[in-house]
Amino acid sequence: QMENDLQNYLPGTPHHPEKEEHSINLKSTPYENKILKTRFLVPPGLEHLSKMQQIIIHQQTELLGVFLGTEKSSKYEIKDNFGQRLYFAKEENEYLNKNICGPLRPFTIRISNNRGQDVITVIRPLRCISCCFPCYLQELEIQAPPGTTAGFIVQKWDPFLPVFMIQNESKEDVLKIIGPYVTCSCFGDVNFEIKTLNEESIIGKISKYWSGFVNDVFTNADNFGIEFPVYLDVKLKAALVGACFLIVST
Repeated sequence: QMENDLQNYLPGTPHHPEKEEHSINLKSTPYENKILKTRFLVPPGLEHLSKMQQIIIHQQTELLGVFLGTEKSSKYEIKDNFGQRLYFAKEENEYLNKNICGPLRPFTIRISNNRGQDVITVIRPLRCISCCFPCYLQELEIQAPPGTTAGFIVQKWDPFLPVFMIQNESKEDVLKIIGPYVTCSCFGDVNFEIKTLNEESIIGKISKYWSGFVNDVFTNADNFGIEFPVYLDVKLKAALVGACFLIVST
């Protein structure tokens, strides 16, 4: 029953045609009616993602580059919960941007499938991460397929907590991500909750896994997990992957 309720609530959720008339009667706003009437198509290359409800993102680290301070672009493997690689992600960035701008740096991350075909592009412009600049906080665009906007991640000002909005391709708020006060995973996992806009329901989470003292001290490699409803629109799943990379970089 809970799953059915969430399916009726979540924007971008596939629905059954035979229930459409009844559902539309329960919804009042034109935007919600539009969501119910739209048939969502899976962008090419995201067929596997459309069937997933949990993925793991593992950052690959070149130890020599870390020790010498010459680390190049970040690389990631995106796997299912059985450890099978689904996608490979690589950050495109200038050396000076990564090593001078640090977490403020702009970047483009290209995500490809196992055949080497680009299926998602994540674009992050140069922005601030300090709450002292509420008008110029982080914003990230997700394209799926590359060249076609699938959604946006927009940071909202909050004096204490990291808060991000998940927006669709029309820049309409769809979901909300709220992180903890302390985001350092020094002694345990850190969870960013994925909530409905009214914050009444938690429908998933982005977790930063604690990899242990040795790894945290001697490398900057991170392992993240994303959990979301299996029936969530695949474009929103792609947006949550982009949100994870934003959390990684900050």
